[in-house]
Amino acid sequence: EILTQYLHIADGLANDNGKDAATAAKAFVLAIGNVNITSFNADQKKTWEDISADAKEMSEHIGANPDKLEHQREHFVMLSKDMYDLVKAFGSEQTLFKIFDSMSNDGKGAFWLSETKKIKNPYMGKAMLNSGTIQEEIK
Repeated sequence: EILTQYLHIADGLANDNGKDAATAAKAFVLAIGNVNITSFNADQKKTWEDISADAKEMSEHIGANPDKLEHQREHFVMLSKDMYDLVKAFGSEQTLFKIFDSMSNDGKGAFWLSETKKIKNPYMGKAMLNSGTIQEEIK
């Protein structure tokens, strides 16, 4: 559910639709709160708590600013890093693609996760929707 909502946030941003991104971000916050960590070992709990707290905060910012696409995109940079770290630590039931765009994030570059190889850039939106390259396939 967390990954599904993350992908919905990315879609909203790629479509320049801050309201859709905000709705998905609010659902993301709820999904994070619903994760049952009782089966996690001590290391997994620490990893989860460290990363999920930051991811939740980034999503709260995205959810609270439906009319500020650039602000949402700034927080999506960190949310994407958090999601990547969570997927690397806990795995994913689906194949994902880490896509990087060097022009995003004020020219510093940024990546995001996608469920398809088709590039839909959440940082550039419709202005440069297909900008980016696949860096990694995560299975």
